[in-house]
Amino acid sequence: MTHAVDFFDQQFRRQVSASDYALNPFERAILPHLRGEVLDLGCGLGNLALAAAAGGCKVTAIDASPTAVADLSRRAAESAMPVAAQVADLRRYVPDRQYDCVVAIGLLMFFACDDARATLVNLREAVRPGGLAAVNVLTEGTTYMEMFDPRDHCLFGRDELNQAFAGWQTALSRYEDFSAPGDTHKRFHTLVARKPEAR
Repeated sequence: MTHAVDFFDQQFRRQVSASDYALNPFERAILPHLRGEVLDLGCGLGNLALAAAAGGCKVTAIDASPTAVADLSRRAAESAMPVAAQVADLRRYVPDRQYDCVVAIGLLMFFACDDARATLVNLREAVRPGGLAAVNVLTEGTTYMEMFDPRDHCLFGRDELNQAFAGWQTALSRYEDFSAPGDTHKRFHTLVARKPEAR
C-alpha cells in the first residue's frame, strides 16, 4: 500500500467501527448535481455512492482501500442499492466507457502531479457529452501535510481546475479554507462542470 492508502485504510476501519457514514461538505455540495450513471473515483466508504443511488443513480464506485470497498459492498447489498464497488489502483485506472457523471472528491491530491493531471484528463474523457464532472482538490497554500507521502502528492494551482475544464459550463465552483491541526490549514477547490453536448 502507498502511504495515503494505508492512512485512509486505517481511518476507514475506525469509521466502520463507529458506524460513521456522514457525507462530507464536498459530497453534500455535489450530490444534487448527480444523475444517471455515475463513476465515483476514490469513493472511500461510499457514502456519496449510496446517497446518489438512493436518489436514482446507478453507481460504479472504485477505491484503493480494501476496507472501504468491502464495507461499501456489504452496505449496498443490505440496502439493495445499485452500487458496484471494486478495488483498483486509481493512479493507473483508465475508465473503459463513458458515464453521465464522473466524480473525484479528495482523490487527485494523493497522486504525484504527473499522475494527478493524467487522471484528470482520463476523467474528462469518461464524461458523456452533456454529462458532468465533479472534482475536488487541495490547492497551493495548503499547509497541512500529515496525510501525504512527501513524494506522492499534488497541490493544484488555484485556478487549475477551471483551466482544465475550459469550454465546459460551470455548475458549481467553490473555494474553501479549513483549519487543521498544528495551526495549519487546507485550501480546497470544488468544481462541477458540464461537458458540451456533441455536435
